[in-house]
Amino acid sequence: MDIGYLTSDAMKYPSQDWKKIIILGILILTSFLIIPAFLVMGYVFRALKWSIAGVDQLPDFDEWGEMFTDGLKIFAVELVYFIVPFITIFLGIWASIGSLVALGASGNDLMPAAAFSAFSLMGGLLIMGLVVAVILGVFFTIGIANMAYYNSEIGAAFRFREILNTINAIGWVDYIIWYIMMIILGMIMGAIAGVLGLIPVLGWVLIVLVLYPYLYLLYARALGLLFVSGLEI
Repeated sequence: MDIGYLTSDAMKYPSQDWKKIIILGILILTSFLIIPAFLVMGYVFRALKWSIAGVDQLPDFDEWGEMFTDGLKIFAVELVYFIVPFITIFLGIWASIGSLVALGASGNDLMPAAAFSAFSLMGGLLIMGLVVAVILGVFFTIGIANMAYYNSEIGAAFRFREILNTINAIGWVDYIIWYIMMIILGMIMGAIAGVLGLIPVLGWVLIVLVLYPYLYLLYARALGLLFVSGLEI
């Protein structure tokens, strides 16, 4: 797999139709209304499906019902994958806060030691939750691509043998490099967002209407090309 080609193609992909970028940005801007949030997920997933199918153009904004349903499916898959690490992290924070509140109310002389224990518990659960999330994320990423390959069949996201075979076909080294590249691109976009955020109103409008949709579609394209590279082996 040519990481350089994959990255450059993914970076050019969203910029071919800025009108669609703005439409996606408007949906992101109105995501607090819930329904647009699922439409965002559905459209990005459609971009992934089209990329896997070999279509180089950005998807159209049509068949809104299908797009919404795909968004719901993505949300359901994400929930199943990450509910355990989320609960682990939540319990760690909740238990630690509860312990500190109880100790503060009791005026216990052993407060420093108890507080250290509470924070140790929180830290341990937090680290464990994050580690599990990272491990599951490896399978979730290819699982979503596998789901796209099988035309939104939700069960395809949990066919772990197929997922593992695809990762092996891609190559673990190439997969890790791809992950690192996506993180670097995300950090670059984050830095750009930080600069734009200093501009009152207009900066935030550009972040939501342009930067966020651009990054989502870049990621979808990059994942699609990565997945296809495993199919071509």
